[in-house]
Amino acid sequence: MPRRRLFRAAEAALAVLLLTVGTACGSRLPESDFEHRERATPAQDDTPIRVGIVTSATSPVGGSAFTGPRDGAKAYFERLNARGGVDGRRIEVRECDDGGSGVGNNTCVHRLIDEDKVVALVATTALDYAGASRVSHARVPDIGGQPLGAAYDTWPHLYGIYGSLAPRRGTTGWDGKQYGGTEVYRYFKREHGARTAAVVSYNQAASAAYARLVEQGLKAEGYKVVTEQVDFALPNFRAVAADLKEQGADLVFDAVDSHGNAQLCEAMDAAGVEVTAKVTNVQNWTSTVPDDYKDAPRCRNALWATGSSRNYEDTDHAAVREFREATKSLETHSQWQLEGWAAAMWFTDAATSCAAAQGITRACVDAYINRSRDYTADGLLLPVTFERLAEPPESRRTCLSVARWEDGRGWVSQGDMDDTCFDVPQLPYRQ
Repeated sequence: MPRRRLFRAAEAALAVLLLTVGTACGSRLPESDFEHRERATPAQDDTPIRVGIVTSATSPVGGSAFTGPRDGAKAYFERLNARGGVDGRRIEVRECDDGGSGVGNNTCVHRLIDEDKVVALVATTALDYAGASRVSHARVPDIGGQPLGAAYDTWPHLYGIYGSLAPRRGTTGWDGKQYGGTEVYRYFKREHGARTAAVVSYNQAASAAYARLVEQGLKAEGYKVVTEQVDFALPNFRAVAADLKEQGADLVFDAVDSHGNAQLCEAMDAAGVEVTAKVTNVQNWTSTVPDDYKDAPRCRNALWATGSSRNYEDTDHAAVREFREATKSLETHSQWQLEGWAAAMWFTDAATSCAAAQGITRACVDAYINRSRDYTADGLLLPVTFERLAEPPESRRTCLSVARWEDGRGWVSQGDMDDTCFDVPQLPYRQ
């Protein structure tokens, strides 16, 4: 059964929106640019298989914010090539840094699709995926991308790492709305008895909008919700921390950037705030926690992360062990790296199937991914499915991966993600 976390696309995009306020969006190319496309032809048996990876490696958000999926995918392909590639053909990765702009993204898409003739895009992580419509019109499968925007719930031939049930005919979701469940809030209520939750945001549009989404989900699960808003330019996190203590919050969710999170945690420690969980998301599920929260040891050890993929620290699992062995040279590890690895595996499974049948073409790879039902990348992902439902689901059984940070141990899994499941309502939202 398909599973998907609450508002994942909006959640993943939050830090992006906060740090790019006021920047111009890249213009989309006119439909006339798509009228004269070349058909992809099967490559010769002895030629490399080209795949493209688009990453906002340099952007207003910072140099390392979006590189995790790329690094994980490259590590997988390097290991695959060392073992002989697919049907004796090596994978040739063509990278493109779009600079975090819509114009740069369109340039990358044009170069990879029209000039480099890649079979597919893999592990796309783009700040402004302005070229999404061009990818779709060219019928190039985009496999395992991170949903930083609405593209993966809008366009056919784009396959986000968490799946989609939306029609994807060029209109986002259902009548412009996307849907997500309340499983994260249900988890903390059922498993830890949480009843009061605080939501901290900036007085800035993107931050406030995401905070409202979190409030909506919390209230649907019966929480008492405490809202805290600080000035974007001069945030007073000490005042927030004092109120959190007075209100007796069990959980703290936030709609602030990484720097703001660190400041919030420092203020919470200084005020003696103790909570069941300071909840963060998959973007911050990294090995850099000791440095990021070095001045907030109490809050640091109350950090919890939730997601839809198996904890990169779970080396008792064979697929995770393989990922960690192949990436041991990397300075840091993250959940996004593991998801990029899974995206590359997904492409490889498709290419292997096509090699045994009609040949590795865009059309064959796309058809394989489009048929995906409950794909798990050897257990690294919660089952991923693509369907095109005419109407949004009112409720779904949804599972989640949960981990807690502990100094000296890192991210410690809290139960098995395949068993941490809830029947929850699906709530609408707009990005």
